[in-house]
Amino acid sequence: MTNYRTRLDHIVLWVTDPVAAAGFYERTLGLEPLRVAEFTEGKVTFPSVRVNEETILDLAPRTVAERMNMLPGAADSAGHPVNHVCLALPAGDFDALRARLDEHGVPMSDIGHDSYGARGNADRSFYFRDPDGNIVEARHYA
Repeated sequence: MTNYRTRLDHIVLWVTDPVAAAGFYERTLGLEPLRVAEFTEGKVTFPSVRVNEETILDLAPRTVAERMNMLPGAADSAGHPVNHVCLALPAGDFDALRARLDEHGVPMSDIGHDSYGARGNADRSFYFRDPDGNIVEARHYA
């Protein structure tokens, strides 16, 4: 695989309750929560969860949308539809995730096969929603 210098750093998801969202991603995907205590203490604007050593998901409360003024119109992006976020997992973690989601009563799509992604065609994939309606795809490659 090519060693690209550009990496995905973070994705910001709009959520209603950042603490609950961090708990959901920790329980279902095993993602490490970051800055949750600082958020609940009012020291930071949002918490995050770590996907891997290079990538995090920021869990931004919709209430901060009006302060998102880095570009004209940025505040209007709260709730802007992003189709989905895809996370690639090892096969065992993929199966364990599906079992945890089922255990927590989270609706999931059927398992798809041979869908194209960053590393070619994935053996299996499925979709589910987080508590705020953000769609997450889980997949694994051979």
